[in-house]
Amino acid sequence: MGFFDFMTEDIAIDLGTANTLIIHNGKVVIDSPSIVARNRTTGKIIAIGKEANLMQGKTHENIKTIRPLKDGVIADFQASEEMIKEFVKQIPAIKKKLFPPSLRMVICIPSGITEVEKRAVIDSARHMNAKEIYLIYEPMAAAIGVGVDIMEPKGNMIIDIGGGTTEIAVIALAGIVCDQSVKVAGDLFTSDIMYYMRTQHNLHVGETTAEKIKITIGAATEDLETPPEDMLVQGRDLLSGKPKQVQVSYREIAKALDKSILRIEDAVMETLSKTPPELAADIYNTGIYLAGGGSMLRGLDKRLSRKTDLPVYVAEDPLRAVVRGTGMALKDLEKYKNVLIK
Repeated sequence: MGFFDFMTEDIAIDLGTANTLIIHNGKVVIDSPSIVARNRTTGKIIAIGKEANLMQGKTHENIKTIRPLKDGVIADFQASEEMIKEFVKQIPAIKKKLFPPSLRMVICIPSGITEVEKRAVIDSARHMNAKEIYLIYEPMAAAIGVGVDIMEPKGNMIIDIGGGTTEIAVIALAGIVCDQSVKVAGDLFTSDIMYYMRTQHNLHVGETTAEKIKITIGAATEDLETPPEDMLVQGRDLLSGKPKQVQVSYREIAKALDKSILRIEDAVMETLSKTPPELAADIYNTGIYLAGGGSMLRGLDKRLSRKTDLPVYVAEDPLRAVVRGTGMALKDLEKYKNVLIK
């Protein structure tokens, strides 16, 4: 261990469309919405993460809120770089240091990512003083985080429903055997709800409100064992232009999300149909693991289980499964070296 190792900090990053999580020394130190607020005239960043999130939909013409990632990949290069830089600066152990330390990073990326998008992630990390950069595919990180032993010659199926993409993969022998990445995930659920409120209730609601509806009463099916109470939703009446309030039930939201969930079901079925028979036999015994924020949608596990005739398990703390797996890969680079992409 040289002097430079002493200066190096290890961090694991789950750079998500909706949330960015960072693990340092085995602890989640950053868990924040992936959003940046910028002053239009000066181009300066005013707020990132939770603060910027509160501004969303409430800005005047001088402030613009940006979500630098779209569909799991970097859409706004500059904003994403500044966002990650700020997040890294906020890590308590790094904040205390006199000099910015050089970093060793493991960053997770969607499995459907192109070479160009991969380069964008690596370049961003380079600009941040990262000396060693490893990438790991999201479903792989999710599988490690869920507690699957990915090294075994045994098939496991993992579905990671994030903000921008749903990643479905069958994993065996530390590799992805077949996978599917669909751009149907949390963000689309949110816009489905906005559309439903507009067309069914003549109520114009913002993204933040739609997100709140999704979390409070969102459901994937109408027959829930313990249904949530109806919710009062405020927005703007499209006809009169006045602010108004309507009552919405979880059944309506299940209707609103039905089409999108069908698309996820289809992708799962397609992946299963491409799975080699020996691995399909394993999956029959092990079932399917769900991770990511979208897997918290009420009744989704039940619905997927009905569709596939397989047991479906939701990871504990599904929002952090991917970053947990990324952190575990960082802690044991030697063990996971075949999984990581240099």
